[in-house]
Amino acid sequence: MTNMKERDLTDVLRDEMVMHDRILDFLRKEPGTIPEIARALDRPGWEVTIWVMAMMRYGLLSEMPKGRADDYYRYTPAE
Repeated sequence: MTNMKERDLTDVLRDEMVMHDRILDFLRKEPGTIPEIARALDRPGWEVTIWVMAMMRYGLLSEMPKGRADDYYRYTPAE
């Protein structure tokens, strides 16, 4: 991750719709976890968590079953 200045929550929320498209583009290739999405988009995990949770609320993403309780959830575009 690049050395970025911590962004204000308002800025993160303002980017939400643009980032939804980028997240969906990434997940159409293969399911991914929040850390994987964060690396691919070069964004902090806390920002990606906000966007992914919003996308779950809007019905844009689905969680895949976890193999183990301590695994990260993998996300995929909703059908």
